[in-house]
Amino acid sequence: MAKLLTPKLLRRGLEFFVIGSVIGFAALLYYSGNFGAFMAAIPRIQWLWVLAGLGLASMDWLGGGLRLWVLAREIHPKPSFIGLILAGGMGAWAAYLTPLQSGNGPITVYTMRRYGIPVPSAITLVLMSFVSTVAFFGLAGPIAIAFGAGKSLGQHGVVLGISLYDLFLASLGIFVLLFGALIVIVIKPRALHWLLRKAIGFVGRRSSRVLGKLEMLEKGVDQAHDAMEKFNTPRGWLALFWATVISGPSHANKLLAGYVALRAIGIEAHFVDVLLLQTLIAFLLYFFAPTPGGTGIAEFLSAAVMSVYVPRPLTALYTLIWRLVISYFTIGFGSLVFMSWVRKGLKGVEQDTGTLAVEAPPAA
Repeated sequence: MAKLLTPKLLRRGLEFFVIGSVIGFAALLYYSGNFGAFMAAIPRIQWLWVLAGLGLASMDWLGGGLRLWVLAREIHPKPSFIGLILAGGMGAWAAYLTPLQSGNGPITVYTMRRYGIPVPSAITLVLMSFVSTVAFFGLAGPIAIAFGAGKSLGQHGVVLGISLYDLFLASLGIFVLLFGALIVIVIKPRALHWLLRKAIGFVGRRSSRVLGKLEMLEKGVDQAHDAMEKFNTPRGWLALFWATVISGPSHANKLLAGYVALRAIGIEAHFVDVLLLQTLIAFLLYFFAPTPGGTGIAEFLSAAVMSVYVPRPLTALYTLIWRLVISYFTIGFGSLVFMSWVRKGLKGVEQDTGTLAVEAPPAA
């Protein structure tokens, strides 16, 4: 895992993200067809809303880290609060720099390892964090729909008879299905444990070269299983409940970035409808954007979905502020943290005896 995410690879991801973002922004500026309107709107930016966006961006760190800390207390004695705040933020940072957010889990695990949490336990925490994210969207979405939220979206973006509201319902359905599957894993961790051990044994019988590594992997799987079983208790379910609640503020930048960007350029809109549209964008980027941070795709997806509120001449400026909130601020601060790690020397995850030396599951 440590070897897969090298400083060079992450630097390449950062370069790709920057280049892709510049190209995407330039294309949107060209699409807007009015460079003069873009320049004229800059002095009218409401900077207090941009500052609010900076506060939202910090929730990548504070919200994500607090959620990890709440979960970590169940399987590790006295986990470092500061270390887990860094783990939450650095996981988000790596997600923005790697395809399909694949760097999130490994860097989150790596950061927790730096602060004393064994890798198998850290991987379990990443999985439980993912469970809480899916639970939040899988529960909050249907509740909001039941109370009538987003009905007005049914009149917007209709293509082939499919409205923005229909797209939201479809993407929400994916999270509901995931929620059901993950709850089964939490309730019946032994079934997953049995399958993993069988798979390890099958590979080990056919390749003596990797037998030693598989034995270490099997030990890690056993440790991760023991950690997961601690969550299938009343105390563990309570921790998952609080982690699910915290998943709301931990995703605040992604859910509220659109509303903040609209207000920053002087546009007022219905808060709940914008919130649902931002949730739709987050869903689509999570499942269908293979580029680092969704670069190139996110800009055009956001512009298309939010065109119901944003005039064409202001599309580029709106997208720039939106991008600042959902990723640019976190990427800037996370890069400073990672550079300080590189200067001090990266501690290899593989130094932990008996660790699970495989890629961690995706985190959200």
